[in-house]
Amino acid sequence: MSVDEVYSVEVDNLSLEFPLLKSSANQIINLLKGKWGLVFRRNKFKCLKDISFKIKKGEVVGIIGPNGAGKSTLLRLLAGVYIPAEGQIKTSGKVALLAGVGAGFQGNLSGRENIYLSGSIYGISNKKLKSLEDSIIKFSEIEEFIDQPLKTYSSGMRARLAFSIASNLSPDILLIDEVIAVGDASFKTKSMDRIKQMVEGDATVIIISHSQSLLAMICDRIMCLHKGKIDCFTENSDKAIERYHLLSQKR
Repeated sequence: MSVDEVYSVEVDNLSLEFPLLKSSANQIINLLKGKWGLVFRRNKFKCLKDISFKIKKGEVVGIIGPNGAGKSTLLRLLAGVYIPAEGQIKTSGKVALLAGVGAGFQGNLSGRENIYLSGSIYGISNKKLKSLEDSIIKFSEIEEFIDQPLKTYSSGMRARLAFSIASNLSPDILLIDEVIAVGDASFKTKSMDRIKQMVEGDATVIIISHSQSLLAMICDRIMCLHKGKIDCFTENSDKAIERYHLLSQKR
């Protein structure tokens, strides 16, 4: 990479720890015995370890790895959901996280109401959302159900609405955690076309997917994680996928 390239994401020596608590039953027994130190003593599990990388503005980066490798945790760190134990994260511009089917939605609200709820979470004004409402609904292809409670939607409908909201808000960095895996083939194709349009407009996309063929098709580089560390980060999708299969067999 040349020195004048612009980076959307810069990660330096990133680590994250989660506490491992003893069982609730043991905690209650120790409380009754007055052993406060045993109740609040915590072992820590380091789920991400000394990770460093840079992602250029306009890149599409895929993340793969065996279950428990730290893929979703890394995305949530980039989105600011988690705070790192060590290291630094620098992101440039507005970040949108698509994680799970309709994560952040409220089931008792209608699809239309959830558009405004999601937009407020991303810091978008109601006036701006009003101007985007029709295009969000049209892209999601759920026009006739948009005023029905979200709890009546299928997983595919929720995924279409979530992707439509996030992509129409034109984030500078779009983080996707398996959402595109849900839904029919035509909407997956439509979503890929939207991602390509966003990248052409200099957006950066980071995507987790178990669909290796999808990642090989759309990604500029693929990162393979293993046990909280970067095993490889390469433009060679075949190499990354080969490493993923090898690491999965070793688990």
